[in-house]
Amino acid sequence: MIKEWNLLRAVACLSIVFLHSTTRIGAVVGMPELNSSYQFFRILLCYATPTFIIISILILVYKYPDGLRKGFWSKRFKYIFVPFLVFGVIDAFVSWDLYSNVVLEEKLYKNLIFGDYEGYFILIIFQFYFLFYLTTRFQVSNLIFLPLSIVIMYVYLYWLDLNTPWINERLYFLKLPFLAWVAYFAIAYYIGKNYEVIANQLVKYKWWTVALLFSAILLVWLSFEHGNNWPSSRELHILPLSIAVTAFILAFGYYIPNNGIINLISRYSLGIYLLHWQVQRYLAPYVVDLFNTLPLRVAMLFIISLCISIIIIKLISLLPFGEYIIGKVRKI
Repeated sequence: MIKEWNLLRAVACLSIVFLHSTTRIGAVVGMPELNSSYQFFRILLCYATPTFIIISILILVYKYPDGLRKGFWSKRFKYIFVPFLVFGVIDAFVSWDLYSNVVLEEKLYKNLIFGDYEGYFILIIFQFYFLFYLTTRFQVSNLIFLPLSIVIMYVYLYWLDLNTPWINERLYFLKLPFLAWVAYFAIAYYIGKNYEVIANQLVKYKWWTVALLFSAILLVWLSFEHGNNWPSSRELHILPLSIAVTAFILAFGYYIPNNGIINLISRYSLGIYLLHWQVQRYLAPYVVDLFNTLPLRVAMLFIISLCISIIIIKLISLLPFGEYIIGKVRKI
């Protein structure tokens, strides 16, 4: 595995855990009391979720340039989709335990069928696996697909942002179609097909990636100042930010030596993604009681929930069926 990919996956994973730390602490202390810089920081962290599409598809295209091989679907079903179902059940019972208004049967149905919990992104990734099969099977030209995908995604997101009652009542389902994320797929597909050339150019012009990153952050700030102040990875301005962060990490990651901690987080990323949310839901009230400042509360919830998640994943991985719960822990 190329070390820059491990770094990108690890950084995106940590960013998601940190974002959810801000969410859980905010839910305990009250979001309306939080200041604007806190919300802006949360919006910046939203780059991480779609970045998982980029790194997943980039690796997929690089490893399977001529199409999917035998055994691809069975492995993904066993080690990705089954953990999605397992945590859909876990999330339903945790929600039922924590919140008196949750109907267990209804929550189980929504989680398992519509991904109505934090694991929903796995359903989107599977759609992109199938889209990858189609694009390679029919040799779709990226010169056409890339600009078309950007237009389709922006139109779909603009429609979702209309916030009509009909859309709001069905948002748990409408966020699932790949149309809301298809530009990330097309960009990752292009990078994967031309990775050596693009990687060399990113390293050569690494300081331009810094400028690109600052420009993307400025774009998010301008959008924030115009009222787009709620964190969501489905916002239009997150696309350039995700691309900029990806380019920056791939460029400067070239100079970072292989690191055991980075590799560990990369290997455990699926398990961390599925597990940390449940850990944080139980921990957040205690962290708020133990620490008295907002930054310290967020930082401690991030650190403690990450460490606990890694320990639990390690213990589960020792079980004969552990890979069906937290996914297959890859060897670097």
